[in-house]
Amino acid sequence: MTPLLIRGGRVVNPSQNLDALRDVLVRDGLIAEIAEHIEANAETEVYDATNAIVAPGFIDMHVHLREPGDAHKETIATGAAAAAAGGFTAVACMPNTRPALDAPALIAEVVRKAEEAGFARVYPIAAITRAREGHELAPFWSLHAAGAVAFSDDGTTVASARVLRQAALYARDVPGVFISHCEDEALKADSVMNEGGASARLGLSGAPNLAEETIVARDLLIGGETRKPFHIAHVSTALGIKLVEFARAQGYAVTCEVTPHHLLLDDESFEHFRADAKVNPPLRAASEAAALRNAVREGKVDALASDHAPHARDEKAHLLSEAAVGFSGLEVAIGAYAQALPDIRLPRFVELVSTNPARILGINGGTLRVGAPADVTIFAERPWRVQASRFRSLGKNTPFDGATFPRQAIATIVGGTVVMQNGTVRSRAQSQTP
Repeated sequence: MTPLLIRGGRVVNPSQNLDALRDVLVRDGLIAEIAEHIEANAETEVYDATNAIVAPGFIDMHVHLREPGDAHKETIATGAAAAAAGGFTAVACMPNTRPALDAPALIAEVVRKAEEAGFARVYPIAAITRAREGHELAPFWSLHAAGAVAFSDDGTTVASARVLRQAALYARDVPGVFISHCEDEALKADSVMNEGGASARLGLSGAPNLAEETIVARDLLIGGETRKPFHIAHVSTALGIKLVEFARAQGYAVTCEVTPHHLLLDDESFEHFRADAKVNPPLRAASEAAALRNAVREGKVDALASDHAPHARDEKAHLLSEAAVGFSGLEVAIGAYAQALPDIRLPRFVELVSTNPARILGINGGTLRVGAPADVTIFAERPWRVQASRFRSLGKNTPFDGATFPRQAIATIVGGTVVMQNGTVRSRAQSQTP
């Protein structure tokens, strides 16, 4: 493998408290040296990172790659390519596939297909219960051995507190956090958006904040009682954040994430975007979005995650009550975060999208220390316009289509190989071909 010298960038590496102009040398797929100036020999490929930020590879810990079962929405290969296009060197994929990722052979197949594709790394998240039906426990140890990094029934909530408690007790010593999708189905009912003034004006059924918050409280208490680490996915309310704070104050092992759309949009946006804004949990009131932004600023949120949920165009073109839930997010996330949080210092931003997701998932990443895998994201503070029709993802729906964002990934390096540069994506095998 040809050595790579990333020259002249602002290196932001929170794990080593580094924020300075540095050169980074990559050799044999690993970080070999970081210094103020490194000489390149004739065999070294040089990447000029002047006026750009060089960071440990970004990790999106909440994406849906749809394979197996719904390859018309997304495949592991197209999703991993979309990740690379968006500046992510790794993603963790949720198990709400068909069949659900509840068997070691399915986990191993995801790992194999991701390696074969050769874009971003893909870390499978396995189901908590068989078929995600909330009854029989999945085989946690064998799923972990096959490559699962966490466990979740994401897309649905484990309805039975008894079953979830049993799962947490059984998996207490199994590596891998439990990731909670928090929605009380009875309270949510047939809602298509948030319950509030906007839903009343539009005459649409809405889900109250309580539908999320009651499950957040329940799952945090189960995590505390069983001593199993829990991660609360896509928190969308101010009270949800306060409940996480309460759990932390009790000494519970708990983390949480927020999404770009819950930070940047609110239920007043729904009228304009309709099906493209239909998501679970729903876009909340503007006051909730503001509270989430403040929570990030105040260090109460551990990670930013896109909840990338691609669908075929015709699945979003149905009547609102029948339209698919969610939209593509990997290729807009970095820009949307910057738009929502313009005052977040870069070391804190890198913690939220790289260092902390690696720590929560227990994966080898999130740092540029010497000897670490050379997974690197290079980005710049420059405006760009979202064109969903050009997404590498098969899912072209997003409420952000046409938006202008102030930050953009300009290179994605995985294992020392440049897989994306200035929007052009190539697999690791293609990039290494003379």
